[in-house]
Amino acid sequence: MIARRALLANAAGCATAALLPAPVLGQPGEDDWAPARAILARIVRPRFPRRDFDIRRFGADNGSLVRTTTAVREAIAACAAAGGGRVVVPAGTWPTGAIRLLSGVELHLAEGAVLRFSTDPADYLPMVLTRFEGVECMNFAPLIYALDASDVAISGKGKLDGQADWSNWWNWISRNDETIVAGRKAAQTRLAEMAAKDVPVEQRTMGIGGYLRPSFIQTYRCRNVLIDGPTIVGAPMWVIHPVLCNNVTVRNVVVHSLGPNNDGCDPESCRDVLIEGCDFTTGDDCIAIKSGRNRDGRRVGVPSEDIVVRNCRMRDGHGGVSLGSEASGGIRNIYVRDCQMGGPDLLRALRLKSNSHRGGYIENVMFRDVMVDSVKEGVLEISLLYGEGPGGAHPPRRVGNVTMRNVRSGASLYGVDIQGDAALRVEAVTLVDCRFDGVRKGNRIEKAEVYARDVTVNGVSWEGRSSA
Repeated sequence: MIARRALLANAAGCATAALLPAPVLGQPGEDDWAPARAILARIVRPRFPRRDFDIRRFGADNGSLVRTTTAVREAIAACAAAGGGRVVVPAGTWPTGAIRLLSGVELHLAEGAVLRFSTDPADYLPMVLTRFEGVECMNFAPLIYALDASDVAISGKGKLDGQADWSNWWNWISRNDETIVAGRKAAQTRLAEMAAKDVPVEQRTMGIGGYLRPSFIQTYRCRNVLIDGPTIVGAPMWVIHPVLCNNVTVRNVVVHSLGPNNDGCDPESCRDVLIEGCDFTTGDDCIAIKSGRNRDGRRVGVPSEDIVVRNCRMRDGHGGVSLGSEASGGIRNIYVRDCQMGGPDLLRALRLKSNSHRGGYIENVMFRDVMVDSVKEGVLEISLLYGEGPGGAHPPRRVGNVTMRNVRSGASLYGVDIQGDAALRVEAVTLVDCRFDGVRKGNRIEKAEVYARDVTVNGVSWEGRSSA
C-alpha cells in the first residue's frame, strides 16, 4: 500500500510531498448539507398580484422595434403603478431595445414568445450604474435591467434572444479591428485607474467608443428576484448577473451562448441565492460567483455568500462552477450538489481562482454528489496565480475549507490541480469518497494541503494528507 501511494504521488507531480495519516474527516453519512438547508429555508419566491398587462394593449408591433420597445416600457410602468402584476409577452417574435424592470413586475414570456433585442449600442443609452468585470461604472444599460427594485421576475417558457454574434457585440473583443481594440483597452485602463483613485462612480463614464459590453440580465441592489423558465441565447457578455442582491432564485433556465466572456450566471456580492434545474452551454464559466475586483471590490466590501447550486447541467465552458477571479469582497458558504457536468469543451468542474492583487477570501465550499463525464483540465482546480499572478500587495487572506464528496469523473487531465502562492498556501482541501478515472497526469499540488479518504485516481487508492 505504501508503495502504491508513493507511486501515485510521483505520478501526480508531487514527488516531494509528504503523505501523512488522514485527519478525522467525519463519517460518510454526516449531515454536511444542513447549512445549505438553512439557506434554502430563507429563500422565497416573490409573489405578484393576479393582473396581466399584455404588451399588445400598449401598441407592441412585431415589425417595429420602436413601437414594441415603447409598449414594453409603458406596460411595465402601468403594471408597477397598479401595484404589480405580470407584463405578458405573447407568442410571436417581438423586436425590442433595453428593458427596465420596476418593483412588483413579473415579465412573463408565453410559450412561443421571443423577445429579440437590438444590437445597436445606442439603444442601450442613457448609461446606467453597473459593474464591468467587478468594477462599478456608468455604462450601457444591460438588455434587461433593474435597479433598487424589490419583487421582480422574468418567467415563462419563451426565449430571450440578444442576437449577439461576431458581427456585432462579440467583435468588441476582436483583435482584428484596431479601432475597437484600442478603444476597449483605453476604456479598461481608464476605468482601472479611476477605480484605483476612488473616483466617484458617477464620473466613471464609458459608453460609446469604450467597447465595454453590457450583461444580458442584470438586477442591481434588488431584493426578491426570480428568473424562472426562459431560454436565453446570444448574450453580449455575462448572461444572468445579479449584483448586490438578496434572495435570488434562478431556476429552469436554458442558457446557450458561446461568445467570449459569456458566463451563464454570475451572482456578484449577493446573499441567499438558489440556482437550480438549469442547463448551461456557455463560452465561459457556466456559473461564476464573484464579489468585485481589486480596490473597487474592497471599497464596496460586500461578499457573495450563502449560495446553493443544485440539479444543474453544465455542458460547455471554462468551468462548471467557478469562484472568482473577482473575489475582492469575499466569497463564502457555497454549496453545490446533484449536478452533471462534462462535454467536449468543458474545461473544469469546480474552479477557484484569485491572485495577490485581489484580496478578499474564498472559503467554505461544499461540492458533492456530482457526476463529471469528462473535462479537459482538472476536476478540481484552484489557482492563486490567475490573471495578474503573483507579486501583488493584496493576497487573499484565506483560500480554503473546500470539500468534495462523492464526485465521479470519467476523464480529465488532472484529478486535483492546485497552485497556491508563495504568500498564501491553499488550506484544508478535503476529498471523501471520490473516484477520478481516465486521469492523464494524476494530481498537481503546489503550496497546498489536501486530505483524502476513500479516493482513487485511475484505480489507485489515495489516502491521507498530501502537503506540497
